[in-house]
Amino acid sequence: MDGNQELFPCEVCGRRFAADVLERHGPICRKLFNKKRKPFNSLKQRLQGTDIPTVGKEPQSKPQPVRKSNWRQHHEDFINAMQSAKQCTLAIKEGRPLPPPPAPTVNPDYIQCPYCKRRFNETAASRHINFCKDQESRRVFDPAQTAARLATRAQGRAQMSPKKELTVTSAVGALLQNRALEASAAPTRPGELE
Repeated sequence: MDGNQELFPCEVCGRRFAADVLERHGPICRKLFNKKRKPFNSLKQRLQGTDIPTVGKEPQSKPQPVRKSNWRQHHEDFINAMQSAKQCTLAIKEGRPLPPPPAPTVNPDYIQCPYCKRRFNETAASRHINFCKDQESRRVFDPAQTAARLATRAQGRAQMSPKKELTVTSAVGALLQNRALEASAAPTRPGELE
C-alpha cells in the first residue's frame, strides 16, 4: 500500500479506504449494519447434539415499584448534623454548655406502631405490630392486681431472715492494712501530685 494513495470515507461506518478497497467494503458494510444480530446463547450451543432438553426462558418477574428517592431530605439531615457537630466542638473549646441536639427527622416511608410508637419499614412493621399487639395484651394494667402483687412482695421480704452483716476475714484485713501502710510510706516524687 502506498503512503501517498488517496483515501475515501465509507458512507456507512465512516472509515477511510482506497478506492478499489472501498468498492469491496461498501456492500459488506451495508449488509452488516442493516442486520440486527441476535444475542449469542452459549447454553443452547453447548446443549446442541445432546439428549439434555433445552430449558425454556423463565418468566420475568414484575419489577418492584421503585420508590421515590428522598435524597434531598437525607442531604439536609446530613448538613444539619454537620452544623450541630461544629457547634458542639466550638462550645467544648470555649467551655460553653453544649447546644441541644438537632431534632430527629421522620422517614415518611416508615410505618408507626400504634402500641409502642416506634417506626419500621413495611416488612418489619407487619411483623412487629403483630408481636407488639400480643405483648400489649399481656401487659394489661389492672390497679387492683398490681397492688396485690406489691403487697405479696412486701410480705415475702418481711418474712425473709435478716441479712447477716458482712465481716472482714483476718486475711482480707491484713491485706488492707498492708496496702494502707504502703500507700502512706511510699515516697512522693517532686513532680507528682498527692
